[in-house]
Amino acid sequence: MRAVNAHEKEYIVTVDKEITAEFIKSMSSGVYLDELEVTTRKCQIEKLGSNKFRIILTQGLNRQIRRMCQALGYRVRTLKRVRIMNIQLGNLKEDTYRDVTPEELKTLNNMLKESKN
Repeated sequence: MRAVNAHEKEYIVTVDKEITAEFIKSMSSGVYLDELEVTTRKCQIEKLGSNKFRIILTQGLNRQIRRMCQALGYRVRTLKRVRIMNIQLGNLKEDTYRDVTPEELKTLNNMLKESKN
């Protein structure tokens, strides 16, 4: 799951104010993070409501979404990971897990093999 392999991680995020077209454009293009001295990779953003969006990252820096939002003047109110690669997390409660289905495992293993090439 190293960042170099660009595995997708999907989140649903709620922020403290209305999401603008400029916010979506800036987030998806990559945000410079002063404290890490790095610009985040381009990512996919979809506005879901006035202050809610879906983001798909392939990077995974520590507290990346919170830092990206903060750099653009927003504060994250809620943040929930909903998918890692092909594994949909569903309605898992905090500190719980579910078994991966045989089909999910097969697909995941194939994706991991492809990322090594």
